Amino acid sequence: MWAALLFATADTLGALTATLLVIYPLFDVACAVVDIRAARTNGQPVRALYANIALSALTGIGLAVAATSGIPAVLRVWGAWAITAGIVQLVVGIARRHLGGQWAMIASGGISTLAGASFIAQAGKDGASLTSLAGYAFLGGVFFLVSALRLRGEPGR
Repeated sequence: MWAALLFATADTLGALTATLLVIYPLFDVACAVVDIRAARTNGQPVRALYANIALSALTGIGLAVAATSGIPAVLRVWGAWAITAGIVQLVVGIARRHLGGQWAMIASGGISTLAGASFIAQAGKDGASLTSLAGYAFLGGVFFLVSALRLRGEPGR
């Protein structure tokens, strides 16, 4: 739903679009908090998850500010976040690979890192649009769902 709304409003940067942009990293914060609770229960390291929370919270603030400057600024902030969050996902996924079901997180982290560089490059082009962010978010949602379904109901995971 989020990706569809962003796709529908991707050519302009109005209040709805700005709100959608800020909500996305805040949702990421909430997911990381849930992940930390589960990881602590199972004795898994959580340091990278705390880094993810900090990055995503700062990104929410950065996107709110960038939205006042235009689409290129939003693409730069989102791109920087995608790169750093992607690296964090890679680290967490690789550290947890012994649990199984982490391939989606590892793939998502790699794709996120590459996509982030792409968003920053797009920011320098005329006619920049937020359409690619909608596609990125949709694909991220698919990976998130695959991970959740894969790990659902498996004790200790």
